[in-house]
Amino acid sequence: MTTPRYRCTACGNLTRFDVTTTTTEKAFYHYSVGGDLTIEDPTVLKMTVEEVSCRWCGHGRAVEELRDDTTGTDAVPEEAGQ
Repeated sequence: MTTPRYRCTACGNLTRFDVTTTTTEKAFYHYSVGGDLTIEDPTVLKMTVEEVSCRWCGHGRAVEELRDDTTGTDAVPEEAGQ
């Protein structure tokens, strides 16, 4: 699963974002005899990005997802928090 990159068109930020996600995960839970839990082999089955906002200026509507392809970096607009 590739993690997307974002850009804020309001202030130009490329590095700091607050991202809210919902994740469905499968993992092996191993309890010791004493009841201590160790979680092993976590696998993300589904992850949905609910909201992305710029940490610098606070905008959520001005954030777009960047797409990297063979011709260079292209911006694909995606309004967060719909």
